[in-house]
Amino acid sequence: MNAPFPTVESTAAPLRLIIAAPRGFCAGVDRAIEIVERALVRFGAPVYVRHEIVHNQFVVDGLRAKGAIFVEELDEVPDGAPVIFSAHGVPKAVPAAATERGLAWVDATCPLVSKVHRQAERQIEAGRHIVFVGHRGHPEVIGTVGQVPEGTITLVETEADVAALDFPAGTGLAFLTQTTLSVDDTAGIIAALKARFPDIAGPKAEDICYATSNRQAAVKAIAPECELVLVIGAPNSSNSLRLVEVAQRSGVCSELIQRASDIDPRWLDGISTLGLTAGASAPEQLVREVVARIAEFRQITEETVVTAEENMVFKLPRQLAD
Repeated sequence: MNAPFPTVESTAAPLRLIIAAPRGFCAGVDRAIEIVERALVRFGAPVYVRHEIVHNQFVVDGLRAKGAIFVEELDEVPDGAPVIFSAHGVPKAVPAAATERGLAWVDATCPLVSKVHRQAERQIEAGRHIVFVGHRGHPEVIGTVGQVPEGTITLVETEADVAALDFPAGTGLAFLTQTTLSVDDTAGIIAALKARFPDIAGPKAEDICYATSNRQAAVKAIAPECELVLVIGAPNSSNSLRLVEVAQRSGVCSELIQRASDIDPRWLDGISTLGLTAGASAPEQLVREVVARIAEFRQITEETVVTAEENMVFKLPRQLAD
């Protein structure tokens, strides 16, 4: 639950708007969207996409208008049609089934998620059981669990889940994590795993992606100066929800919004400093839309706080590369 909003009467004083940077699209999202757009040019419309390519309705609607058709399962894709797998990754059985049907498929899985998939395979080859830190039901978790044989991976979401683990003596263990988790929460869970299982193996570098870490750090930087932080993102976007939590844990009210129309003008009553950020699936266009909407209610002074520079670019799949 969010903390209650201040009840100070509305004021006409200028509103200081602090915009976090980095924010918005990450390299994996940029790549996934470009894959769909290039596939539409290469194959012609329609192109089918299994699951939302990224968790943002504005982006999905834009691609749908260009000829993309979004489906949840492979059996919804007609024979002979091209299909793209979302940035979150899919179980191994999905591309295998697509190949068996003779479908032309393109994998838009974020390379940082694919790296976790390869780590999972290597741990199983080494004879270890994997403890995977993630949110049950999230597409990325489903995709990662589907990389390894059934029964070789156990999902944990909290430190309490770690305490409840029960493995036979001598079981070799390794841990991996979803890429879009809370940095702080995950650190606590990993610490609990290492305390409970001192010999557990882990990745050389953390699995939480650079964009997730950077956006959370940016919110931590601006939150102490704000009375309210707005996060642009979808309710099914893990990294966006984590940004809301980061702000709230800094003692600041925070709201998740998908579009400028979600803003309740009453939120701005008594507010002198407002923070703004966007999840990794939200385009900069929505940030500017929100700024324009706020300016309809209050005179604003806008500033950007930069905590990191991002210049990551991922290669496209060979089918779509120039």
